[in-house]
Amino acid sequence: MSEQTGYADHTYRSTMGMVGGTLLMALVVLLAADGIVSGEGRTRWLSLAALVALVPLIFAFSLRPAVYAGRERLRVRNPFRTITLPWASVEGVRAAYSAEVFAGDGKYQMWAIPVSLRQRKKALRQSQGGGNSSVNLSGHGSVFATGLSGGSGYRAQADQAIDEIRALAERHASDEGAQGAPSVRWAYEVLVPAVAGGAALLLLLFLG
Repeated sequence: MSEQTGYADHTYRSTMGMVGGTLLMALVVLLAADGIVSGEGRTRWLSLAALVALVPLIFAFSLRPAVYAGRERLRVRNPFRTITLPWASVEGVRAAYSAEVFAGDGKYQMWAIPVSLRQRKKALRQSQGGGNSSVNLSGHGSVFATGLSGGSGYRAQADQAIDEIRALAERHASDEGAQGAPSVRWAYEVLVPAVAGGAALLLLLFLG
């Protein structure tokens, strides 16, 4: 789930999301290419417009999401936005039904860290030797609360990632380079072609 570089940074991405997105994108490109090459007249334009509209969206929701945690800041790259959070601005992180970071007046989801209740149940079973429990697996509670852990050492991947991010926040919050306010940038490189392709596709369908 994470990999450490020579700069002591951690990168979090969803492997399943990337694999699924790559396969879906390949399928869309293949079908659109067939329509463009083999189709006639309006079919070619429809295929081209669908390609321009769908590829950025597939990329946005599968290949783009990532979370970068370094010495000075946390950078959350979601489908349509990139949120940069200096560690001093991070007030808490939590993995409930989704991984979330709290900063200032905002709550930001981390798409690259999917929460699996199935993994949590597995960790809980291992910690209790296979017994039943009424523990809340959703992870609701304090934004600083640690995730479930098993006595065997097995952890759900989302909980491991949240613990690592929380530790980095606590360690570097007082660093001089980690001061500042959150900033948000929209991913226009994804939005513009997706909107343009979608508009062209609707126009072609309406005119047809």
